[in-house]
Amino acid sequence: MTIAGVPHADFGVCGGSGTLSFAFPAGLEDDRVEVLAEGLVFDTPFGRSPSFTHFRVSGSHGTREALAVKMHGWRRGVKRADASLQVFSVFHEAGVRKVLADGGVGSLNHLLDPRDVLVPTDFVDLTMKQDIYVRGDHLLIMRQPICPDLHSHLFASASERFPRVFRRGTYLVTDGPRFESPAEVDYMKRLGADVIGQSLSPEVFLARDIGACYAGIYMVVNYGEGVVREWEHAELKAIFFDEAADVARCVVDAIAEADLEAACGCMELRKPSLLNLPQE
Repeated sequence: MTIAGVPHADFGVCGGSGTLSFAFPAGLEDDRVEVLAEGLVFDTPFGRSPSFTHFRVSGSHGTREALAVKMHGWRRGVKRADASLQVFSVFHEAGVRKVLADGGVGSLNHLLDPRDVLVPTDFVDLTMKQDIYVRGDHLLIMRQPICPDLHSHLFASASERFPRVFRRGTYLVTDGPRFESPAEVDYMKRLGADVIGQSLSPEVFLARDIGACYAGIYMVVNYGEGVVREWEHAELKAIFFDEAADVARCVVDAIAEADLEAACGCMELRKPSLLNLPQE
């Protein structure tokens, strides 16, 4: 199915809680950024899409266009798996080759404190959002789930803006939207994860499904239950509002400077499927 009216874009942005309090990207008042259209909604094979912003970014490689969606497309009354499929269906139709994401996460590693930034390199998926695909015609090898080139740009930009930035770590994904119990956090720590959140899967493998690279930047907003101390709602709220602009700048920096032709190896981990899925 062709989705009518979707503009071309090389970059897709899954905006999360890291930039939710911020008018992304217009609120940056960055001379590199030009908003082309807002409030774009499309009919997809998976239902009506969330609202997208179409914008252009100028950088060392010239100009490139992007489509951004808030909160990964999550809306009341729409299952999160359906929202992800709608978003990535639009990205696929737009020709997106690079997907960037942001979010707020809880710390599972007692060395990570609120306002620390992690640019993760791996993930553990404990969600129930399985058997999800836009194309479904490739074997998705997750040996290197995060694009090293996009990762390097996010890390470089974050290192200029935040005092403590970590360049490797594992993100454990849950369905949410609730927070975890102390027993769950204890179990999840034993799996070797560093942070916990809800917004890296299925995005990380849907990006590979459509033939795009993926990387994300995540702000620690609270300790997991039983880690260091009890977290405070006021502190979490303050982080969301205080840090959103700088998280947004990191995403725009990556769009401006990432090489679309980088030899990152991500697409070598996407092979033709050995299974033929029957049509309904």
